[in-house]
Amino acid sequence: MLRSDVVVIGAGPCGLFQVFELGLQGLSVTVIDALGESGGQCINLYPDKPIYDIPAIPEISAADLTGQLMQQIEPFNAEFLFHQRVIGIQGEAGDFKVICASGLSIACSAVIIAGGAGAFRPVKLKIEGLEQLEGRSVFYKVQDKEIHRDKHLVIVGGGDSALDWSLALRGVAASVTLIHRSDRFRAHPVTIKAMQESCAQQEMLFFQGRIIDYVAEQTTLKSVRVKGRDQVVRTAQLDHLLVFFGLTPDSTGYESWGLELYQKQIKVRTDSFATNRKGIYAVGDINYYPGKRKLILSGFHEAALAAFAIKEQLEPTRKATLQYTTTSPLMHQRLGKHPDLPDMANQYPATQPQ
Repeated sequence: MLRSDVVVIGAGPCGLFQVFELGLQGLSVTVIDALGESGGQCINLYPDKPIYDIPAIPEISAADLTGQLMQQIEPFNAEFLFHQRVIGIQGEAGDFKVICASGLSIACSAVIIAGGAGAFRPVKLKIEGLEQLEGRSVFYKVQDKEIHRDKHLVIVGGGDSALDWSLALRGVAASVTLIHRSDRFRAHPVTIKAMQESCAQQEMLFFQGRIIDYVAEQTTLKSVRVKGRDQVVRTAQLDHLLVFFGLTPDSTGYESWGLELYQKQIKVRTDSFATNRKGIYAVGDINYYPGKRKLILSGFHEAALAAFAIKEQLEPTRKATLQYTTTSPLMHQRLGKHPDLPDMANQYPATQPQ
């Protein structure tokens, strides 16, 4: 059985920064995620979309933010387990066993749930047989824009992801056609205006209707049949179909984990982000407390306080002292800045000087 001091459930930005904060406390970490890579919902929905509210970084893409967080936590050698869905947490604080659907289990002393909106899967276009074309001609996310270079694309959806990718792929694809059931969109007004201007300049097309059927040759999609608001059925030739109907949460099972919830979010204390179950913490979009704001910045703050709380939980006779990464030799040692220094883990007082 695998073992770490702490198991972090979720490899999104908050889960990754949680590894950093735990590493500064000298704790070993295993990260579990149901997806196949780090980055969470950000990198799966909009890897190239700019993020503007990360302190000291005026603009950064979700993909670059994930990459820099992964670089930041390299000194701590966290173990990552992808394609693993957690279905339960057995035991009690100090002696937990995190159980995955695959049968894998990880022993740990504390657990941090950083699962964002929880495990999720894309809402599929419900047309019989279309699932056989997924990953070849039908896509529910964009992992590499180059796959769609010089292809004729049909993009379906009316939210931010559909409009963002319609705009982002204009200069990559041979053509882009956006299809939505109405002319009312659920995207940001600035994005809607940009899409409309792009259509006016004939950089892309918009058609109001819904896909009712398709034509394929073996595993290659050739065209889709679209029923418009005028009830006329038209055929659109294409190479790739991209569907952005949003995500639907899989059953998280939090209710069966003995955690107190508020509207499907996990209730926490704001001094430590501990849940009602001792030894289990929650940070990021999955938690709830009065005044909660679902921002990456908020999740980073929560991760820092949770790490201090866990350190004190695991070493109750020693207070987790605040040491600054700019000046602390111990922090430098843990960050790998001065690997030649002797072990300093026990050379600091248990409490801060008054």
